[in-house]
Amino acid sequence: MSPRVSVVIPAFNNADYLHDTLASALNQRYVDYEVVIADHSSDDDTAAVIDRFADDKRLRVLSPTTPGGGAQHNWNRVSRAARGELIKLLPGDDLISPAMLSTQVAVFDRHPTVTLCATRRRLVNGDGATIITARGVPRTIVGLHRGADAVRATVRAGSNLFGEPGCVMIRREALEAIGWWDGTNSYVIDERSYCRALLADEGRGHGDFYGLAAPLASFRVSGGQWSVRLSASQAAQVVAFHDYLAAQYPQVVRPVDRCVGNARARLMAQARRLVYTALGFAGR
Repeated sequence: MSPRVSVVIPAFNNADYLHDTLASALNQRYVDYEVVIADHSSDDDTAAVIDRFADDKRLRVLSPTTPGGGAQHNWNRVSRAARGELIKLLPGDDLISPAMLSTQVAVFDRHPTVTLCATRRRLVNGDGATIITARGVPRTIVGLHRGADAVRATVRAGSNLFGEPGCVMIRREALEAIGWWDGTNSYVIDERSYCRALLADEGRGHGDFYGLAAPLASFRVSGGQWSVRLSASQAAQVVAFHDYLAAQYPQVVRPVDRCVGNARARLMAQARRLVYTALGFAGR
């Protein structure tokens, strides 16, 4: 029988952190799950780290993903291979707590209309030390909410309120229905895909969002991280994403929502670059 949950890991040059990521994925209190991993043709020791876990029967190691295609290529590869009803995409340098899967599955069990569930996360540095203890999922969207309301909230915030993929569990069928991960705006591939899935799923009897206040994930901020490398183009990509939503879903994202969100996105981009500079990641 297929597992209920698939944790999918699109690894790429994560040799320094992947051991801890895999250990966190395989150390869950929940039992009905699989872990699917593919190495995106890394040029470091990522493959060797994966081999250390090869004897774990819960782990499915796919053949290496062909080079190119950016994050979307490998994110879609591992997600399409998932057999579970529910998917959690976990980047190869992030972590989830032992209670993550059981907590989020319980939400889907209690609320059949939920398409996407997100938790808060800690921000940690390359050594695993905590930088910020709890970020994301503000009080305004904790609990059960219409997906459209959650989408409007994240647009107005100018920032991804749902969090990085490690924070999120999503219905596989909802992700598949939108053509899997949407990398049109690469910096917000996760947020864009969440929003599209929530809005598309409303007509299918789902489409609700559930926010959890507990920080059950850890998002690593390091100089080699993909999102740090894209930070210079962040504001332009977020604005383009907001403009897309306003054009496609005018009943959800109104002109005032778009204007407020775009202004905040530009401010957030400046603030994030200041943080990266303070952490020594500027210009990488």
